[in-house]
Amino acid sequence: MSEAHPKVHQHATHDHEDHGADHDHHASHEDHSHHHGHHVGHAGHGSHPATWRMAASATLHCLTGCAIGEVLGMVIGTALGWGNVATIVLAVALAFVFGYALSMRGILRAGVGFKQALKVALAADTVSIAVMEVVDNGVMVVVPGAMDAPLSSLLFWGALAFAFIVAFLVTTPVNKWLIGRGKGHAIAHAYHH
Repeated sequence: MSEAHPKVHQHATHDHEDHGADHDHHASHEDHSHHHGHHVGHAGHGSHPATWRMAASATLHCLTGCAIGEVLGMVIGTALGWGNVATIVLAVALAFVFGYALSMRGILRAGVGFKQALKVALAADTVSIAVMEVVDNGVMVVVPGAMDAPLSSLLFWGALAFAFIVAFLVTTPVNKWLIGRGKGHAIAHAYHH
Protein backbone atom coordinates (compact mmCIF):
# COMPACT_ATOMS: atom_id res chain seq x y z
CA MET A 1 0.00 0.00 0.00
CA SER A 2 2.87 2.33 0.83
CA GLU A 3 4.40 1.69 -2.63
CA ALA A 4 1.23 2.81 -4.43
CA HIS A 5 1.49 6.32 -3.07
CA PRO A 6 4.74 7.34 -4.84
CA LYS A 7 3.35 5.94 -8.12
CA VAL A 8 0.12 7.88 -7.76
CA HIS A 9 2.11 10.95 -6.84
CA GLN A 10 4.46 10.39 -9.76
CA HIS A 11 1.53 9.93 -12.14
CA ALA A 12 -0.17 13.12 -10.85
CA THR A 13 3.07 15.07 -11.16
CA HIS A 14 3.57 13.77 -14.69
CA ASP A 15 0.00 14.82 -15.63
CA HIS A 16 0.53 18.22 -14.06
CA GLU A 17 3.77 18.70 -16.01
CA ASP A 18 2.05 17.70 -19.24
CA HIS A 19 -0.80 20.06 -18.48
CA GLY A 20 1.67 22.83 -17.66
CA ALA A 21 3.53 22.23 -20.93
CA ASP A 22 0.22 22.25 -22.80
CA HIS A 23 -0.77 25.45 -21.01
CA ASP A 24 2.58 27.08 -21.86
CA HIS A 25 2.24 26.00 -25.48
CA HIS A 26 -1.34 27.31 -25.56
CA ALA A 27 -0.31 30.60 -23.95
CA SER A 28 2.58 31.05 -26.36
CA HIS A 29 0.21 30.23 -29.24
CA GLU A 30 -2.24 32.82 -27.93
CA ASP A 31 0.57 35.37 -27.58
CA HIS A 32 1.65 34.61 -31.13
CA SER A 33 -1.93 34.91 -32.41
CA HIS A 34 -2.41 38.15 -30.53
CA HIS A 35 0.89 39.49 -31.84
CA HIS A 36 0.05 38.32 -35.35
CA GLY A 37 -3.46 39.76 -35.09
CA HIS A 38 -1.99 43.07 -33.98
CA HIS A 39 0.28 43.07 -37.02
CA VAL A 40 -2.55 42.29 -39.41
CA GLY A 41 -4.68 44.98 -37.78
CA HIS A 42 -2.00 47.57 -38.44
CA ALA A 43 -1.01 46.40 -41.90
CA GLY A 44 -4.56 46.19 -43.17
CA HIS A 45 -5.61 49.39 -41.42
CA GLY A 46 -7.35 50.75 -44.50
CA SER A 47 -9.26 47.55 -45.23
CA HIS A 48 -11.75 48.29 -42.45
CA PRO A 49 -15.02 49.78 -43.66
CA ALA A 50 -14.83 53.57 -43.50
CA THR A 51 -17.48 55.29 -41.42
CA TRP A 52 -19.05 58.67 -42.18
CA ARG A 53 -17.70 59.88 -38.83
CA MET A 54 -14.14 58.93 -39.84
CA ALA A 55 -14.57 60.65 -43.21
CA ALA A 56 -16.07 63.78 -41.65
CA SER A 57 -13.20 63.95 -39.14
CA ALA A 58 -10.61 63.64 -41.94
CA THR A 59 -12.41 66.31 -43.99
CA LEU A 60 -12.66 68.67 -41.03
CA HIS A 61 -8.95 68.20 -40.38
CA CYS A 62 -8.24 69.07 -44.01
CA LEU A 63 -10.68 71.97 -44.01
CA THR A 64 -8.94 73.56 -41.01
CA GLY A 65 -5.61 73.78 -42.85
CA CYS A 66 -7.31 74.89 -46.07
CA ALA A 67 -9.31 77.59 -44.29
CA ILE A 68 -6.21 79.04 -42.58
CA GLY A 69 -4.26 79.10 -45.86
CA GLU A 70 -7.13 80.43 -47.93
CA VAL A 71 -8.15 83.22 -45.60
CA LEU A 72 -4.50 84.26 -45.32
CA GLY A 73 -4.13 84.17 -49.11
CA MET A 74 -7.31 86.22 -49.65
CA VAL A 75 -6.24 88.77 -47.02
CA ILE A 76 -2.73 89.13 -48.50
CA GLY A 77 -4.01 89.26 -52.11
CA THR A 78 -6.68 91.83 -51.29
CA ALA A 79 -4.34 93.92 -49.12
CA LEU A 80 -1.79 94.04 -51.97
CA GLY A 81 -4.51 94.92 -54.50
CA TRP A 82 -3.94 91.78 -56.58
CA GLY A 83 -6.46 90.58 -59.15
CA ASN A 84 -8.78 87.61 -58.63
CA VAL A 85 -6.57 85.05 -60.39
CA ALA A 86 -3.39 85.96 -58.47
CA THR A 87 -5.30 86.03 -55.18
CA ILE A 88 -6.86 82.59 -55.84
CA VAL A 89 -3.46 81.11 -56.81
CA LEU A 90 -1.91 82.41 -53.57
CA ALA A 91 -4.90 81.22 -51.50
CA VAL A 92 -4.76 77.73 -53.03
CA ALA A 93 -0.98 77.49 -52.57
CA LEU A 94 -1.25 78.48 -48.91
CA ALA A 95 -4.19 76.10 -48.41
CA PHE A 96 -1.97 73.20 -49.53
CA VAL A 97 0.92 74.40 -47.34
CA PHE A 98 -1.23 74.68 -44.20
CA GLY A 99 -3.19 71.51 -45.00
CA TYR A 100 0.02 69.47 -45.27
CA ALA A 101 1.54 71.23 -42.24
CA LEU A 102 -1.39 70.22 -40.01
CA SER A 103 -1.13 66.59 -41.13
CA MET A 104 2.62 66.55 -40.69
CA ARG A 105 2.34 67.89 -37.16
CA GLY A 106 0.53 64.74 -35.98
CA ILE A 107 2.85 62.43 -37.94
CA LEU A 108 6.02 64.12 -36.66
CA ARG A 109 4.67 63.78 -33.12
CA ALA A 110 4.62 60.01 -33.68
CA GLY A 111 8.41 60.15 -34.06
CA VAL A 112 8.58 59.96 -37.86
CA GLY A 113 11.33 61.88 -39.69
CA PHE A 114 10.50 65.08 -41.62
CA LYS A 115 11.02 63.56 -45.08
CA GLN A 116 8.81 60.53 -44.34
CA ALA A 117 6.18 62.73 -42.66
CA LEU A 118 6.04 64.92 -45.77
CA LYS A 119 5.61 61.83 -48.00
CA VAL A 120 2.77 60.55 -45.78
CA ALA A 121 1.06 63.96 -45.73
CA LEU A 122 1.30 64.27 -49.54
CA ALA A 123 -0.17 60.79 -50.00
CA ALA A 124 -2.85 61.31 -47.36
CA ASP A 125 -4.15 64.79 -48.15
CA THR A 126 -3.47 65.76 -51.77
CA VAL A 127 -6.76 64.51 -53.24
CA SER A 128 -8.81 65.83 -50.32
CA ILE A 129 -7.24 69.32 -50.44
CA ALA A 130 -7.47 69.47 -54.26
CA VAL A 131 -11.21 68.61 -54.25
CA MET A 132 -11.83 71.10 -51.46
CA GLU A 133 -9.96 73.90 -53.24
CA VAL A 134 -11.72 73.35 -56.57
CA VAL A 135 -15.12 73.38 -54.86
CA ASP A 136 -14.70 76.32 -52.51
CA ASN A 137 -12.92 78.55 -55.01
CA GLY A 138 -15.56 77.60 -57.56
CA VAL A 139 -18.27 78.72 -55.13
CA MET A 140 -16.43 82.01 -54.44
CA VAL A 141 -16.21 82.74 -58.18
CA VAL A 142 -19.88 81.83 -58.76
CA VAL A 143 -21.31 83.96 -55.90
CA PRO A 144 -21.92 87.37 -57.49
CA GLY A 145 -19.49 90.03 -56.25
CA ALA A 146 -17.84 87.76 -53.65
CA MET A 147 -14.34 87.98 -55.13
CA ASP A 148 -14.53 91.75 -55.54
CA ALA A 149 -16.03 92.39 -52.11
CA PRO A 150 -13.73 94.07 -49.58
CA LEU A 151 -12.49 92.02 -46.61
CA SER A 152 -14.60 94.16 -44.30
CA SER A 153 -17.83 93.15 -46.07
CA LEU A 154 -20.33 90.60 -44.90
CA LEU A 155 -20.68 89.36 -48.50
CA PHE A 156 -17.04 88.23 -48.62
CA TRP A 157 -17.09 86.34 -45.31
CA GLY A 158 -20.58 84.96 -45.87
CA ALA A 159 -19.63 83.65 -49.32
CA LEU A 160 -16.40 82.16 -47.92
CA ALA A 161 -18.25 80.40 -45.08
CA PHE A 162 -20.81 79.07 -47.58
CA ALA A 163 -17.96 77.91 -49.86
CA PHE A 164 -16.34 75.99 -46.99
CA ILE A 165 -19.63 74.29 -46.09
CA VAL A 166 -20.18 73.18 -49.71
CA ALA A 167 -16.56 72.01 -49.94
CA PHE A 168 -16.97 69.99 -46.72
CA LEU A 169 -20.15 68.31 -48.01
CA VAL A 170 -18.56 67.43 -51.35
CA THR A 171 -15.19 66.28 -49.96
CA THR A 172 -16.52 64.06 -47.14
CA PRO A 173 -17.85 61.30 -49.49
CA VAL A 174 -14.56 61.48 -51.44
CA ASN A 175 -12.62 60.93 -48.20
CA LYS A 176 -14.94 58.08 -47.18
CA TRP A 177 -14.28 56.38 -50.52
CA LEU A 178 -10.50 56.87 -50.16
CA ILE A 179 -10.36 55.68 -46.53
CA GLY A 180 -12.39 52.58 -47.45
CA ARG A 181 -9.64 51.67 -49.92
CA GLY A 182 -6.83 52.28 -47.45
CA LYS A 183 -5.88 55.53 -49.16
CA GLY A 184 -6.18 59.21 -48.31
CA HIS A 185 -6.41 59.91 -44.59
CA ALA A 186 -6.16 56.16 -43.80
CA ILE A 187 -2.44 56.41 -44.63
CA ALA A 188 -1.86 59.11 -42.01
CA HIS A 189 -4.23 57.47 -39.50
CA ALA A 190 -1.74 54.66 -38.80
CA TYR A 191 0.69 57.26 -37.43
CA HIS A 192 -1.78 58.79 -34.98
CA HIS A 193 -1.62 55.86 -32.55
